[in-house]
Amino acid sequence: MRGVTDDARPQDAPLLDELMPWSVAPLRFGRSWIVAPDARTLRTRWDRLVAAEGAEREALFRPSRARTPASAVAALPGQRTGTVRFAREAGPCPAPVRVAHGPFDEQWLLPDHRLIDTARPELWRVAGEPQLFAVEQGYVPGAAGPALLVTAALPEGRSPAGRPGRIRPLFRRPGGHEPNLAPGLLDFLGERYGDGADAHDWLAWTVAAARPSPAGCRVPLPGGPEAWAVGVALGRDLLDAQSRGALSGTKPRLPGGRRPYVRAAVPARPTTLAYDSEDEALVLDGGRISPVPAEAWEFRVDGVRVLEQWFAHRTAPAEPGSLEAIGPAAWPQEWTSELLDLITVLALLGAREPERAAFAAGAAEGGAEGAAALRAAGVLPPPARARRPASVLDHREEGPEGQFMLL
Repeated sequence: MRGVTDDARPQDAPLLDELMPWSVAPLRFGRSWIVAPDARTLRTRWDRLVAAEGAEREALFRPSRARTPASAVAALPGQRTGTVRFAREAGPCPAPVRVAHGPFDEQWLLPDHRLIDTARPELWRVAGEPQLFAVEQGYVPGAAGPALLVTAALPEGRSPAGRPGRIRPLFRRPGGHEPNLAPGLLDFLGERYGDGADAHDWLAWTVAAARPSPAGCRVPLPGGPEAWAVGVALGRDLLDAQSRGALSGTKPRLPGGRRPYVRAAVPARPTTLAYDSEDEALVLDGGRISPVPAEAWEFRVDGVRVLEQWFAHRTAPAEPGSLEAIGPAAWPQEWTSELLDLITVLALLGAREPERAAFAAGAAEGGAEGAAALRAAGVLPPPARARRPASVLDHREEGPEGQFMLL
């Protein structure tokens, strides 16, 4: 589905890395038990861990070079969690938070810095409405799927193919302040394509026109105001679907008659997922959901089918006796609701993919000036300060053992 590759005239299309200069590497959780598809499971795992002592607690914790029960670390920005060494932790479970654990797979995470190997605190400082995160997928030659995904949830940032990408927040400060764009870019766009271009317009254009390359996403400039308007309109639709309605405030929906429904209940512990192309049905052992358009079933990121990976994250066996083995006794109803939502999102995106691919190909041909025009206008290269996170001094953050940090 990627459709457009880094072929002709790559030097003419600037890199997203130049246009959205501040980026962060993916998070590294370090232990899989701290993330789960439902919040109840995380609370049960926490209670099991804090009830254990000594060597049993350490074994359940799964120490790494970055984190052990004796690690002393600060609290994550915006999170009210303990900062005593975890070996002495006896308090209640912190409130789980929603994260994007892979493409289109929103799960729950224990937001405790003592449990996460590499949490990227700079991302936590700017998370929350109206923030959006553009997640650049790792480059896989010939692989199907979009080169850039956008989520309102804090993203883990790792690609299905295992290759690291980059996370680019749309705003550098909390509350939607200071767009993460090369200084002067919005003025340049306004002068060329019409007044009123904002950060969301730019991100919408990028979602519609970006194409992959070994050096990272490249974003061609539009050939004129009409191309800009068409790309922004298309990109806003795609952006809203990817972010589950973050722009419009309305949950994505398919037209009447094409909305997926449960035709046969999902069994308590489904083990297989298949697709019946004749009936447009998703089959989970004896469970059945339809209609499911072929575009939704075939939707891939980095060559990996999204629906299959989503199902595997909820049904893969875990080591007996481990915290990962603690989970729901039966398939929760909320998972079925989330699956219906996911099918809707993938169906909407899949139906527009041919249009997006054709538009991206045309944009690559029409925006021949590219980086040269931006350099002539002084937009590129971006200053070094634009690649660093902004200072956030409007609140205190708790350090190890209850001390406070000044940022």
